[in-house]
Amino acid sequence: MPAPAVPGNHSDKDKKDKTGPTITRPIIVRWDEAQPGCTFTRSDDGKYRYGLWSGDLGIVLAVDAREVQIIRHRIEPIFGVLVTIRYRGTGSVDADPGSMTLQFIKHFKVVQPALDPDDYAQKIQSDADALDDEARRALAKHPEEKQVRETRLQDYQKSVSELIEFLTKNSMRSAHLDRGNPEESGWVFFNTDNKWIGGWKAQEEFVLRLPLDGKIFEFPFRLPPSKGEVLLRKRD
Repeated sequence: MPAPAVPGNHSDKDKKDKTGPTITRPIIVRWDEAQPGCTFTRSDDGKYRYGLWSGDLGIVLAVDAREVQIIRHRIEPIFGVLVTIRYRGTGSVDADPGSMTLQFIKHFKVVQPALDPDDYAQKIQSDADALDDEARRALAKHPEEKQVRETRLQDYQKSVSELIEFLTKNSMRSAHLDRGNPEESGWVFFNTDNKWIGGWKAQEEFVLRLPLDGKIFEFPFRLPPSKGEVLLRKRD
């Protein structure tokens, strides 16, 4: 990732509320491929990567080219992004993935907060336990369907276990970045189960926002970036 000047549009002037006190607005640093410090790449692993440097902070947003399609096949309707934060300063900065939001531009501009991976893992397990109890009651009423129902239940339980394991091991965690620990990376997920988020469009538009070090980093992106584009993952 290159490290030129600060990109994006800034709004760091203090503005006064009509009722009295001065309100300090956070600086907005917006990704724009035409701006210095911003990069865009199509990777062999099937992801689009958006890079941005501002001062001592560098951020890379990676999005699977098929993320919208993948959602339909997950047991939970969650949208995932891979975020990497790098710090090259002499001081320190705290990164909190829980403060991130994702805006769904073509769905009434709904803004969804980042999911807490531990809380969501517990919710998934609780739902799975409830479904397991329901399935076993149904099995008692219809023993002739035992094989089909048990196979279906086992497949679901396997998917639940895999998702919980992924959330636990690969989600981004809060981190204190400094010279000794200059980088944090991990997945951040957002719930798409919202009455205002309807059927997916042929080309979707999003804005990821990440508050960090007194600034708000904005990553506007589309899936796919160009209409009709298909990015394939290269096999090893």
